[in-house]
Amino acid sequence: MLDVTKTGPHQVKLGQWVELAPFESLLNMQIEQAAEGRAVLTMPFCYEYAQGAGVLHGGAITALADTAAAMAIKTLLPEGSRFGTIWLETRFLRAGIAGVFRCEAQIGKPSGRDYPCRASVVNEEGEEIAQFNATFRVAQSTDLT
Repeated sequence: MLDVTKTGPHQVKLGQWVELAPFESLLNMQIEQAAEGRAVLTMPFCYEYAQGAGVLHGGAITALADTAAAMAIKTLLPEGSRFGTIWLETRFLRAGIAGVFRCEAQIGKPSGRDYPCRASVVNEEGEEIAQFNATFRVAQSTDLT
């Protein structure tokens, strides 16, 4: 049961740089791989992630892709860097019906402090259910040299 009386701000301390935060753990995501600007994450389709028609909620799909992208960028930045998503787009191609979903994210060539990312979410049959594009901005306090 969630404690809805504690509404922030919250201090989150992760055990290591490339690790899931509380929100991603709530969605049962798993990091399969994360290295050299690429990450692969998985997420099961639990009943609680369904929308009213019984398919995987688009917000859960987008959260999986955004998290995979964040793990990919972390592999390129110094530990402790601050960054955030400044733009994202998810294109849904088919419904998520059942099983474990897999997302592969790849960071592109940065432009200054902006890092583009592309990701793909697939079902257990390998069918692409969503395409994701995003841009992350690294905080000015992060030394990128």
